[in-house]
Amino acid sequence: MELIPINLVIGDHTYRIKIQPKDEAVVRHTAKTINDKLVEFKTAFAGKDMQDYVAMVLIWFATQQTGSASNEMEQKALQEKLAALEKIVDGALGNNE
Repeated sequence: MELIPINLVIGDHTYRIKIQPKDEAVVRHTAKTINDKLVEFKTAFAGKDMQDYVAMVLIWFATQQTGSASNEMEQKALQEKLAALEKIVDGALGNNE
């Protein structure tokens, strides 16, 4: 598959990267999220330099990704427990008929 070049502005730098065309919307959305968080952290923590803000955004972003993974694991465990409970209830109802 052929890669397309795009320019992304993150913070005060422009980055030229090559991506698959199908990934462009996701990459641009991610860059917008990063820039929005940079503005948010600049507002909340005045007096830092751009490297500090980028580090804060990286920590936030990594935490979000880890949180999503742990939420998925918790959700899977919950589904397994509910399936086990459903079997118990079905068995109990079957015995009472």
